[in-house]
Amino acid sequence: MNRLSIIKPDDWHLHLRDSPYMESVVADSARQFSRAIVMPNLNPPVRSCDEAYAYRQRILSALADECQFQPLMTLYLTDNTSREEIVKASKSDFVFAAKLYPAGATTNSDAGVTDVANIYAVLETMQPHSFPLLVHGEATGEEIDVFDREKVFIDRTLNPVRSDFPVLPILWEAISMPYAVDYVESQDDWLGATITPHHLLINRNAMFAGGFHPHHYCLPVAKREEHRLALLKAASGGSTHFFAGTDSAPHARHAKESACGCAGIYSALCAIELYAEAFELAGDFTHFEAFMSLNGPAFYQLPVNSMRVNLERIEWTVPDTLPFAGEELVPFKAGEVLQWKVVTDD
Repeated sequence: MNRLSIIKPDDWHLHLRDSPYMESVVADSARQFSRAIVMPNLNPPVRSCDEAYAYRQRILSALADECQFQPLMTLYLTDNTSREEIVKASKSDFVFAAKLYPAGATTNSDAGVTDVANIYAVLETMQPHSFPLLVHGEATGEEIDVFDREKVFIDRTLNPVRSDFPVLPILWEAISMPYAVDYVESQDDWLGATITPHHLLINRNAMFAGGFHPHHYCLPVAKREEHRLALLKAASGGSTHFFAGTDSAPHARHAKESACGCAGIYSALCAIELYAEAFELAGDFTHFEAFMSLNGPAFYQLPVNSMRVNLERIEWTVPDTLPFAGEELVPFKAGEVLQWKVVTDD
């Protein structure tokens, strides 16, 4: 197979940062995707509909006038999020979900939820509105091994929430372990999960081969090879529970290569190509369009896009660096040769 044509996909898990950095990266996502669920973990975070609207306007202002890209906004849940704000969000035409960051779990999550019980009143409000809850599915605590965070999250948080709110749409973002795959597959259609291109393409050896490679450091961290293979099987296997969400997260090169490097991998430059590389490794493109373009809209109850995107088997090299508001950004697979290339939209 040397050519692929799929319905133009959406990115269901994207970090765009804010000005001045957002202007350097948003065009990459807009070129590849029709829509994107935009994460709210700015500094300070996006906690209200008014803040989400203002952020959306900044994103749209950074795009060319003819661009059709739609940012789908989210709210950052805190211990103090009100029911009223959720009702307002559910009635808006620009806020599509609320995000649960366990406090301290990842970038800019310090203002996140300290105990899921603190937001039960909010979840009670979200459920009848079918307002999706997005979760960074890692438990936190010094006693929890970083490679066990997802497993503990299931026991501590996800099981109780699923039991108490059985028809609340929940999306587990950026799963990275077979525990998560098995759990999601065992559940009903109220639970879905996104899988990133980097978790499909690298294991934890990529961080340590020949020295520490900070540009492969992300949260959740990449795990064992057997875990990567389980994710690849889930993505390519045809289950409607799984779909594309890049978790593309730009950081300046110096911030990644510092004494305390930031977590995050920038994949938005060539996300579709990276997913194609992963499905190539799986040896089966049968469910590529469903994973990329159909399962996500079904979960969010949104229409499927009308445009298509075409890929050809063409060797090309990912740039070593990209401009990033006067600084440098190192993209995922920098300097490496990929086998697939997006060639046209029609």
